[in-house]
Amino acid sequence: METPTKGGATISPPVFYTSAILITALVIFASVLPETAQSFFGDMQAWIVENVSWFYVLAVALILLSTLFMAASRYGDIKLGPDHSQPDYKSSTWFAMLFSAGMGIGLMFFGVAEPVMHFIAPPVGDPNTVQAAREAMKLTFFHWGLHAWAIYAVVALILAFFSYRHGLPLTLRSALYPLIGKRIYGPIGHAVDIFAIISTVLGIATSLGYGVLQINSGFNYLFGLPVGTNVQVILIVAITALATLSVATGLDKGVRILSEINLSLAVILLVLVLMLGPTALLLKSFVENTGGYLSEIVSNTFNLFAYEPTDWLGGWTLLYWGWWLSWSPFVGMFIARVSRGRTIREFLTGVLLVPTGFTFMWMTVFGNTSINMIMNKGITSLADQVNADTSLALFAFLEHFPFSSVLSMVAVCMVILFFVTSADSGSLVIDMLASGGNTQTPLWQRIFWASSTGIVAITLLLSGGLGALQSATIASALPFSIILLVSIWGLFKALHLDSTKRVLRHQSALHHSRQHKSTGGWQRRLRSMVMFPRRSHVNRFIDEVVLPSFEEIAVELRKQGYAVEVISGDDKRTKLEVQHNQEVNFVYEIRPRAYVQPDFVIPDDDEEDREERKYFRAEVHLLEGGQDYDIMGWSREEVIDDILDQYEQHMHFLHVVR
Repeated sequence: METPTKGGATISPPVFYTSAILITALVIFASVLPETAQSFFGDMQAWIVENVSWFYVLAVALILLSTLFMAASRYGDIKLGPDHSQPDYKSSTWFAMLFSAGMGIGLMFFGVAEPVMHFIAPPVGDPNTVQAAREAMKLTFFHWGLHAWAIYAVVALILAFFSYRHGLPLTLRSALYPLIGKRIYGPIGHAVDIFAIISTVLGIATSLGYGVLQINSGFNYLFGLPVGTNVQVILIVAITALATLSVATGLDKGVRILSEINLSLAVILLVLVLMLGPTALLLKSFVENTGGYLSEIVSNTFNLFAYEPTDWLGGWTLLYWGWWLSWSPFVGMFIARVSRGRTIREFLTGVLLVPTGFTFMWMTVFGNTSINMIMNKGITSLADQVNADTSLALFAFLEHFPFSSVLSMVAVCMVILFFVTSADSGSLVIDMLASGGNTQTPLWQRIFWASSTGIVAITLLLSGGLGALQSATIASALPFSIILLVSIWGLFKALHLDSTKRVLRHQSALHHSRQHKSTGGWQRRLRSMVMFPRRSHVNRFIDEVVLPSFEEIAVELRKQGYAVEVISGDDKRTKLEVQHNQEVNFVYEIRPRAYVQPDFVIPDDDEEDREERKYFRAEVHLLEGGQDYDIMGWSREEVIDDILDQYEQHMHFLHVVR
């Protein structure tokens, strides 16, 4: 599976220009005819809720079950990248970027508001009771728990697997490769990427528009800053400018640093509220809420209120499922971009459990504290304020704490930073989609997409078209959920192939080891163990043994009608590749790899030079990555035997999966 040559281009013209035209047309429609657009997209969303709600619920349930199965099965051992790859980011940085891109801003907006709204207006039962409080937290956990992160995780997993392990572009089209093959590079693939760009731009723009209302409300509540369109436009310009600056500095600097700052602030605010609030009650509530959520996860997952029809389902659960699905191309691509080198099990465990655990703790601390204020301390004004304006919920809540102005300032900074990180990570994703998965793009492209989302948000805010495109974005989750289920099927097919090949390869590993241990005598084996070759030794071995072995096999295979390439680079990486047309090619490569010499071979007086003293191994790499064994010192016949052993296993693999 190889990506067609891009010829140095940094944009994919069909995707870039078509997306720009369609986004412009949608924005004009929503701006010039906001009421018509709102009616059209609102009716579409209402029809989906009325007639297709069962499909949304079933699709999200299948997505969650698929992720849990992949994490627990033998597929979990497969890496998102070559077998020898290592994660690009340390775990704390990785979690920070997941959290900031995924749903950090939602926690700021709904951490207080949603539990209180479920408490004062539950779907069933009496409001403002102990039972209502318990159910409010269970429902909040349900909406923000494993289902949401499973949607993000499966999109990210599909993209990372096909991109990093099979060399396909890091774009949404690659998910369809097992089903349509190289046609992903044609109109079907273009259409999928265009859909993802439009969904991401409109999702970020509408979130910017609504988020700025919360920031404006917060500044008004804290400092008396007037609430108005002019102020909101200035705020969008400021947030977009910060996001553009972050995007311009790249993923490893701007986005990473802002994400780490954001997570640090979130932890500080969480700990302060936990310590200043009813600490013991909150810790007990966290355990009970988690238990209640897990005990009812199956019944809640499939509950459509078929026997007791209510508008609550469409106003809450289906709205969330549609929102998570519509955001998953953006969040999933960003998570994939920062997750190379992790195993599927490590990836799914991290994406599902760590953000979910933090989210549950956040919702418990803010939600249970606010419910406790209303139910036990008689602060009913908080419920009235939340019911009147959810954007003020967090600030009205913090007003009842010591140092409320300090806490509110931290909260405002977090809201702003969360929007900046959402905007800059979204812009990076759009840029990758529009450039065919290319991560090394010119500065102007990143600035173009970052500023475009701000311009779209301002246009919609001024014209009153935000609501229309929010409805359109959520309605777009229906076609995307179909694409996603088909892609999951394709992913399972590809994982089965990879897993089968791993099993066959591991079955032959002991045979290879025994075979090569038995040749050349024990003295030769011992010399190989205690020798620490320099680069020049390995280079000479490759020139005198490996290359001639490759050429001998290539000559014989060409006689049999196979297309074979032998490639040797300046760095002495030497590769034998046998072409198999539509089936998976066979690749056997030798790479010189440096290691620091162990202490016991370096004299004590040379300890300072330890990092400078290296030895090299001639390591075998297959298409799946490094195999962790060294052939330095083998004879030409032994190298040829090893190639044939690996090729025999490859041919058996092709036979098994045909």
